[in-house]
Amino acid sequence: MIEGKVWKYGDNINTDIISPPAYLELSIEEAAKYTMKPIDEAFASEYKEGDIFVAGHNLGSGSSRETAPLMLKALGVRTIVARDYARIFYRNCINIGILAIECDEADKIGKDDIIRIDYTNGVIYNLSKSEKYSCLKIPSHILSIIEYGGLINYLKEVELKR
Repeated sequence: MIEGKVWKYGDNINTDIISPPAYLELSIEEAAKYTMKPIDEAFASEYKEGDIFVAGHNLGSGSSRETAPLMLKALGVRTIVARDYARIFYRNCINIGILAIECDEADKIGKDDIIRIDYTNGVIYNLSKSEKYSCLKIPSHILSIIEYGGLINYLKEVELKR
């Protein structure tokens, strides 16, 4: 179970919004200070580790640049809920250890709501609104990647066991 305060965004939040191109030459840690700047100047400075990033349809569309999930991770984002994802963005999140959850009812979740996610049973509880939403269950092989902090760490661990 994961519980946290929601940072809520709408549909079509693309990688240029998450990772503004003007800061791509900076290190990930420096560039992270500008995450979401085109639509939310406060995000990078006020996001707290344990908060939950929630968006609507087509999160992470646009270019396939890896800096978008890397900048989110550098700020402490560990869990994202969206109605659906651009495929490469979704996979990049998993590969670096961010739990990406699909929920058709993500639009019902509001900014600053407190939600609890039961990702193994596919349920999101909105504690602020006393509501419950279905989400896709996270398969065990994806959870293993997340638990190891990403695909590279997972593969290293698997190789050590051989």
